[in-house]
Amino acid sequence: MKSKHIGLVIVGDEILSGKRQDKHLAKVIELLGVRGLALAWARYVGDDRPRITEALHQAFSSGDIVFCCGGIGATPDDHTRQCAAAAAGVPLLLHPQAKSLIVERMRDVAAEQGQVFEPDRPDNQHRLNMGVFPEGARIIPNPYNKIAGFSLGDVHFVPGFPVMAWPMIEWVLDMLYADAAALHGAARTVERSVIVFGAMEAALTPLMEDIEARFAGIKVFSLPSVDHKTLGRHIELGVKGRSDPAEAYAALRAGLLAAGAQLGPELVR
Repeated sequence: MKSKHIGLVIVGDEILSGKRQDKHLAKVIELLGVRGLALAWARYVGDDRPRITEALHQAFSSGDIVFCCGGIGATPDDHTRQCAAAAAGVPLLLHPQAKSLIVERMRDVAAEQGQVFEPDRPDNQHRLNMGVFPEGARIIPNPYNKIAGFSLGDVHFVPGFPVMAWPMIEWVLDMLYADAAALHGAARTVERSVIVFGAMEAALTPLMEDIEARFAGIKVFSLPSVDHKTLGRHIELGVKGRSDPAEAYAALRAGLLAAGAQLGPELVR
């Protein structure tokens, strides 16, 4: 299996307007991290069908594993299911297993409320739209309320509600990709860095470029800070790689000392 990157699409006007704060990005990074994985990219998009369709077309075309959070309900501002079908070039169909789960959920709710379950009631018929997925979709179980998400290829669609989305994402990672050697652990990196005081990034750029040119597979990173509460103005300068970049770090540190840089604490992550 070819090694894959992992991406995240978050859908919803409420995020872009500031009515709600996004919690998915940080949580997905956490869920991936404990599995030795890393997020390669993320994208936010509002409740606009052309934009969602474009984002999902890129997700399908990327060959990446992509999680899409939000917009899979059945209200007028939910467009993700329709956009997924359009982006994949397939029709929408009522998924039989998703339908069975929705009916089961509606029956449970009626029993909890002491009501007679009426499957043909208009509102119950409308709820079945939450099981209308792109042709060829596979369901993602929802442990919270049984209303399934779905997967189409390596793009996985879950609700916007964290209480539902996060366990569903975990299920996808552990059930669909647990044995993927090219995926699990492939994104784990080791970082070595040092705090540099009194230097400008522009002056350090030639050294950074030299390190990347000399050491294959190594990335150099520079994180400037102007108002750190304890360290003040500084740059965290470091290297990262799939294996311990100790040799590259030693070269970086030697270059900094040769340039007369004032070095502070060193970090390994």
